[in-house]
Amino acid sequence: MKQLNFLSNNSIESKQDNSCEPDKVNYWKLSVDGASRNNPGKAGAGIYIIKNNEKFLCHGFSLGLKTNNQAEYLALLVGIFFLKKYLCEDDIVMIISDSQLMVRQMTGHYKVKNADLIPLFKLSKKLLYGINYNIAHVLRDENKEADEMANLGIDKGKRLPQDFLDMLQEYEIQL
Repeated sequence: MKQLNFLSNNSIESKQDNSCEPDKVNYWKLSVDGASRNNPGKAGAGIYIIKNNEKFLCHGFSLGLKTNNQAEYLALLVGIFFLKKYLCEDDIVMIISDSQLMVRQMTGHYKVKNADLIPLFKLSKKLLYGINYNIAHVLRDENKEADEMANLGIDKGKRLPQDFLDMLQEYEIQL
């Protein structure tokens, strides 16, 4: 049985068995959103994860001062980072974002020209390697939960997990 654990005002994580079962495929939906007030300005990253049609996990984090596009990529990275802790080999992931730029860059329709986004793009691709995923652009109305989490991240000032920050540092990405 699933039980939601309210970790704080801007985090919810479900408590359930996350072991991988042979021949079982899980279906994941990762909603990500980055927000920046005054662009660049105070920024946040929001993630909202659904596993097999049930809410699984959501977080909102403060990013400090970032552009909106940096916040969008950092939200994607945070989402992938958390999701990879729970994925099984044959699981299928649908990633959604209301950032048309990020989605089109991730799908190869647009080139990444901004020097600040290139390392974030490259790390996103690296983390997604080997995962059965698709990424799609949705309208803002279809990404409300992740947007709420991003704004809570800004408002509450919740720090990113240290292991995530350590990973960024490994790839020479500074926050």
